[in-house]
Amino acid sequence: MTANRRQMKLGAFLWATGHHIAAWRHPNAHVTAGIDIDHYIQLARTAEAAKFDLIFCEDAAGLREANIAIASQTSRSIGFEPISLLAALAAQTSHIGLVATASTSYNEPYGLARAFSSLDQISGGRSGWNLVTSASHIEAANFGSTGLRPHSDRYERAREFATVVAGLWHGDGANALNHDGRNFSVRDPLDLPPSPQGAPVMVQAGASDEGRDLAARTADVVFTAAQTFEEAKAFYDDLKARLVACGREPDDIKIMPGVAPVVAASEAEARAKVDELQELIPDDVGVALLSSYLSTDLSAYPVDGPLPELPATEGMQSRQALVVEQSRRDNLSIRQLARHFAGARGHWRVVGTPAQIADELQARFEGGAADGFNVMPSYFPGELDAFATLVVPELQRRGLFRQDYEGRTLREHLGLKKPVRK
Repeated sequence: MTANRRQMKLGAFLWATGHHIAAWRHPNAHVTAGIDIDHYIQLARTAEAAKFDLIFCEDAAGLREANIAIASQTSRSIGFEPISLLAALAAQTSHIGLVATASTSYNEPYGLARAFSSLDQISGGRSGWNLVTSASHIEAANFGSTGLRPHSDRYERAREFATVVAGLWHGDGANALNHDGRNFSVRDPLDLPPSPQGAPVMVQAGASDEGRDLAARTADVVFTAAQTFEEAKAFYDDLKARLVACGREPDDIKIMPGVAPVVAASEAEARAKVDELQELIPDDVGVALLSSYLSTDLSAYPVDGPLPELPATEGMQSRQALVVEQSRRDNLSIRQLARHFAGARGHWRVVGTPAQIADELQARFEGGAADGFNVMPSYFPGELDAFATLVVPELQRRGLFRQDYEGRTLREHLGLKKPVRK
């Protein structure tokens, strides 16, 4: 391996039974995985043994689907609160980063900053916060709201929220923060010592114009979704340019698109695995979940007809646009789009042998469309095991991924600067 060669970053996106919406129906899946701590310990140890940079646990404070009958037929109907889960996993691992989602719409900055700082101390400097503004009417109803705040209002709150959290994390601990803003008033510093890594890693996943601006100003890592190389490259170039415009260096952010790999010894075997999973998707579940994602009820439209023109929504606008673009580009019916979406939740799916999957990842990595990838196995533990034992060694053989950890903190793994306390 050439010295100082740029290294790919890898995250393991943990999601109960798996990212395929019908993963819970797979004969090798663990049906009650969402509430089995031993299951998560096994996954974390597998990812750490393969030298992944981080594990990631997302969150939404509520059901993923308003219809409980539909929600109960998905791969994520039950699950732990992620910071609690990662605190438990911190005691069972020694190097791998621990990233959790928490919403700026339904938390307060002091409590959130304290929780992630505590996780950082418990883990020896391995924590990260994935900032989201939340785009679910279901989640909003659990916090006394009759609907979503407008998109621009959610991001205005998020900007101030991130400013307060950064002030608490980067402060010297001896002086009061004394923040008095439109949304928040915070006086005291945190009651914790400085982070072993300077501050927990800030992660962001919004891809709208406001989301990109927020990431350029505040994020260390960005998770995103891109079906094609062209989409991934355009996002990558745009965000790096915004970063420079904010006075930061291009390498100050690591962009890690989601990828849903299905790997086997032969391409035919890998495609057979995909077909098996696709056959497990009930049509009503696929269409209901697509409707929820697009914030539009599609049940009144012919399932074998095209996706209708959609009204503007306050939901996940950037991700919705990607799904609509795919339906138009590939001329997909609602049924076809729902089944495709259910397979990887709108993310890039790669199917093939270890070498073929490594080829695809390498092309995007070396083509300037990604700094690494957030790996989304179709079902656990089988597909994570397959990626860790088959694809990772191929990436290592090509000199694209580390043979071992060289540091202890998440910032060291990702090659990020340690923030200076103010």
